[in-house]
Amino acid sequence: MSVNRLELMNVLLAPVISEKSTRVADTENCFVFKVRKNASKAQVKKAVELMFGVEVESVRTLNVTGKSKRFGRILGKRPDWKKAYVRLKPGHEIDLSAA
Repeated sequence: MSVNRLELMNVLLAPVISEKSTRVADTENCFVFKVRKNASKAQVKKAVELMFGVEVESVRTLNVTGKSKRFGRILGKRPDWKKAYVRLKPGHEIDLSAA
């Protein structure tokens, strides 16, 4: 494996499983992933195509700001993270329950 393929395998951190992400997956053939903060759209597209063997139509990314939390008298903050919405071309599907 080349270094490039190893870097692409580390771009995707985890799928986001929520009510909104399952609804989007069912209706729009779009899947949601937690990705590295410095990942670009092109890297996310190549990583999904490499890991799942599908063709990607488009990628939308957004930075999620961590919430401020209070632990007793101490103020804390959850870390910021990046989310990617990956739309697949018609006829392609990702089965996240088997992956």
